[in-house]
Order: sequence, then C-alpha cells, then structure tokens
Amino acid sequence: MDACRLVEVALGERRYPIRIGAGLLRDGAALRALLPGRHVLLVTDRNVAAHHLPPVAAAIADHVHRIVVLPPGEQEKTLARFAELMQALADLRASRDACVLALGGGVIGDLSGFAAACWMRGVRFVQLPTTLLAMVDSSVGGKTAVDLPSGKNLVGAFHQPGAVIADTDTLATLPDRELRAGLAEVVKYAALGDAGFFEWLDARAEALLARDAEALAETIEICCRHKAAIVARDETEQGERALLNLGHTFGHALEVEAGYGELLHGEGVAIGMVCAARLSQRLGLATPGDGDRLESLLARLGLPTRIPAGLAPERLLAAMRLDKKALSGALRLILWRGMGRAEIVDSVDETAICEALIACRAAD
Repeated sequence: MDACRLVEVALGERRYPIRIGAGLLRDGAALRALLPGRHVLLVTDRNVAAHHLPPVAAAIADHVHRIVVLPPGEQEKTLARFAELMQALADLRASRDACVLALGGGVIGDLSGFAAACWMRGVRFVQLPTTLLAMVDSSVGGKTAVDLPSGKNLVGAFHQPGAVIADTDTLATLPDRELRAGLAEVVKYAALGDAGFFEWLDARAEALLARDAEALAETIEICCRHKAAIVARDETEQGERALLNLGHTFGHALEVEAGYGELLHGEGVAIGMVCAARLSQRLGLATPGDGDRLESLLARLGLPTRIPAGLAPERLLAAMRLDKKALSGALRLILWRGMGRAEIVDSVDETAICEALIACRAAD
C-alpha cells in the first residue's frame, strides 16, 4: 500500500480524517479501527460489489454484520430503499454504537448516511467512496438525503461521517462516463473559488482522462481541502457553503426532467455551470470569455455542455423553483463574476433565467 494523503475536516471540537491513496480498502486492520461497536451495516451496489466488496467484507467478518447490495443508479435513492436500510438495522438489532459503511458512489453515500442519521437519532457512518465524484465532493461534508419524484435530495439531514477512506485503486474500474462526471465536480471547485486550480486542470486534462494516478490523487486532495475549509466555516449551509452548488440548481432540474439516471449528476452539473456562466454574462456580472473558457474545458473533458433537446425551459424553470436554496418562492442562484469568483444572488429575474436556458439548448 502506498503512502496516503491526509486531509482533516475540523468542525469545532469535532474532527474527522479524509484518507486518499491506493490500496486503502485492503487494509483490514485500519478499517476495523473505525468501527466503535459490534454491529456493522455495509451498504453497496451490485456494480461496486463485483469489484470491491471482498476486502471490506473480510474486514468486518468478526463483527455482527449485515451486507445490503442494492441495484445501481440514482433511481434507487428513494424512501423505499431508505426503509429497507432501516429494516436491515432493525434485523441486525443494531445498538447506538453501530456503524454504517457506505461502499460506493454518491447514491450509496447519501442513502447510507441518511439511514445512519436516523437510526436511533444518529449512529456513526464511514464513507468508502469508489467514484471520483464521491471522492471529491459527496462523501465529504455530511449532506445525506434521498430523492422524491418532484426533486433531488428533498428529504435528508446533515450527518457528518466518522471518516472518509478514498481508495484510488477503485477508480481503475470506474466506467469512462462516470470518471468524466466526477471531473465536472472537480472543475466546479476551480470555477467557484480558485482560478489557479482552473489553469492547473487545463494543463492536465489529458492526464486526468488517461487516469494518471498522481494527477488524480492530487486532484482529489485539492478538492477535499477546498471543501473541508468551506464546510468548517459553514457546516449546515447557512451562507458560504451554498457556493458549492454552482451549477447544481440547473443541474438538478435537468436530472429530474430528463428522468433519474438518464443524465449523470456530474453531467447535469457540467451543463448547469455553463447555464450559470451564461446567465451571469446576461446579467452583466461576467464576460463572455470566462464562459467560453469554462465550456471549452468541460468539452475537452468529454462532458456535455448543452441542454438535451426536448427539455423545455418552462419545465426546467418550474423544477428549479423547488430547489432547496429558494427562499419564499424566489430563486437564489450561484452565479459568478469570472473564473474563481462565485457569489450567491437572490431573487434572480426568471426572464433572464429562461433566456439563458434557451441559449444553452442543444440544436433540435
């Protein structure tokens, strides 16, 4: 096992580590050290289980445990699956020192974390992310949730993990499309607050797509440091943390209207960031050149940058109104004043939003 990178999330007196490196899931002793009691619920999906379940299952073999293997996909992040995990914990007779292990991508992490947040009003959970998107974003910061047909992540809780173990070896089995989707969240960190990181990514786009191990590990560390710093200042998204949603209000609406699973989350975020950049341009906050640079890098990374044909702007706008950042029915969006300078903008004019949506549509 190679030496790992360490990032710490500090929330007052509460702290937890993010460990990034190769072979971490094969270190059974280190995994067992994260388990406070006898009961363990391990949650994963079929795709991940086929590649990465054996070493983690072996690590918990001496505990009273249950393994739940779910079908893959965003469409599984439901209240029904949440209830299934609640029943699994009940069948396990899990006590308050139980631990939920989330082995998978963002769906597994969000769903497992929400179950851990609710069982006996909160038990420990550990994130074992296996996708780039989960490693750089969704596994860090304690957002847990399930989706409803009307919108993403509408039922959930803030519940911080006890640790995040990002084994970069798992990225070798990640489909190309999933890798590219994770790179959208990587670009997000650069776009919202680090213009120098954008230049760094622009110079390494091909290396990242080629899965260069050092480039990926450094990218994950940089993103985790950005997120850890923001979460430390605003754990429950009362202010600055909302900046991490750059592109997400548009992106979530795209995911809902396209149908869960048709657009990957990162793909929706990529398109959403372009929409946010073009809207910022229309509102006089940013120049066209910044939007062009963002769109160009996303396209080089193999990500979509246009709203798929058939998704009507009016329906997307209606879905955006249900976004969690909206206040009293008025849309709040994360816009920017150029590369690396995002800001929260209240009561954005809906006519301008529609115009930006129309400008970002793919040709029919």
